[in-house]
Amino acid sequence: MWYFAWILGVTLAATVSILNAMWLEVNGYEGESEHERSD
Repeated sequence: MWYFAWILGVTLAATVSILNAMWLEVNGYEGESEHERSD
């Protein structure tokens, strides 16, 4: 059953990384001013 925990861990890590990328796209990166953004 170790593979079940491994798959859950990898899935959770991928989900967190995707949510983090989405959060940064919406809120901007640290130290980035508004006039430097292209959108």
